[in-house]
Amino acid sequence: MRITDIKATTVTVPLEAPLLHSNGAHWGRFVRTIVEVETDEGIVGLGEMGGGGASAEEAFRGLKEYLVGHNPFELEALRFKICNPTASLYNNRTQLMAAIEFACLDIMGKKLGVPVYDILGGKLRDEVPFASYLFFRLENEKTGDGEVRTVHQLVRHAADLKRKYGFTTHKLKGGVFRPEYELECYRALADAFPNDRLRYDPNAALSVEDAIRFGKAIEGLKNDYLEDPTWGLNGNRRVKEMVRTPLATNTVVINFEQLATNILNPSIDVILLDTTFWGGIRSCVKAAGVCETFQYSIGVHSSGELGIQLATMLHLGAVLPNFTFAADAHYHQLTDDLIKGGKMEYNEGAIKVPTGPGLGVELDREKLREYSELYRELGGYPYDRDPSRPEWFPLIPNDRWAKTPEASSAESAKERVTL
Repeated sequence: MRITDIKATTVTVPLEAPLLHSNGAHWGRFVRTIVEVETDEGIVGLGEMGGGGASAEEAFRGLKEYLVGHNPFELEALRFKICNPTASLYNNRTQLMAAIEFACLDIMGKKLGVPVYDILGGKLRDEVPFASYLFFRLENEKTGDGEVRTVHQLVRHAADLKRKYGFTTHKLKGGVFRPEYELECYRALADAFPNDRLRYDPNAALSVEDAIRFGKAIEGLKNDYLEDPTWGLNGNRRVKEMVRTPLATNTVVINFEQLATNILNPSIDVILLDTTFWGGIRSCVKAAGVCETFQYSIGVHSSGELGIQLATMLHLGAVLPNFTFAADAHYHQLTDDLIKGGKMEYNEGAIKVPTGPGLGVELDREKLREYSELYRELGGYPYDRDPSRPEWFPLIPNDRWAKTPEASSAESAKERVTL
């Protein structure tokens, strides 16, 4: 079997509302590039890649000469063909390789008639649990709904998600408002859901000192971990020395050299594997093996997936013995998907691992057309800008916080959510 062509189609799929983060926002939609790798046997594999808010179509087209004629089963050769480490000093293609690897694994599974998890060693679990992944949100500009800025709005939103999807772990994406206010929000979640687990992620926006203060203030709550409280391995090492809550990352341990450095001189306790950031599912499985050897726990990070990449996260979560935390997913923030059958369903906070050949998902061609046309209409957006603060850009560590909503403490004290 040989690869004959690669096609890339950029789409944009609406979110319920714009999602705020420490560097800017997702502007009410995700921009993703869908990859189709074709073979001489008529089997087509599916891949997916994000780009903040930009298209990667041209970058994938530029790799066609590397792919045509290559055997999709020979993934190690393809990895060095595309991601040679010295050549990548000039053309970092790791995330492009990830989407192509997804498609090649999909081709293998379809050829052999088995799910990807069987190619990776066989599944250990039938479903993957997920966290609620809470964002501060702007209102939907069309409907006026969806705003999450106050303490009560946040707790109400978490309660709605818990009722609808069954989440028992709640992750707060912070780094938007001053740390004292986000601490108030986090504690309100702990009060509202005393039996559930919690995690906080300010996207490395805090100074080392603020991260230490925040970490000490949440000791005693049911924390999974404190994710990327500050920037860099050394910064997090300083935090780790001062707080008892485990630290996690998806930003400063995203390759094997960083993983080795962290094991030799520990800064991070929990490694959050991302099938895109690490360059594919197989790289994540390798990294999880290293973590298992040194008794590090792992989680699965979300980089803003549609159904194709979500399938890669599910197959990854299915095969890892040391996958001990609920995975992250933006998926419930989406209004739609472009896989046949529509969005995958949550049941008691978990999603079943697809059992069909390959990744186990198929493209809905009509949805692909619809959302590629929407992308051509709307274009991309700058991931590192906030539409509600057009002149703003952040520092690391940051001190340029969004204006704190008024009456947050009084509101949280008076309002009670019925769960």
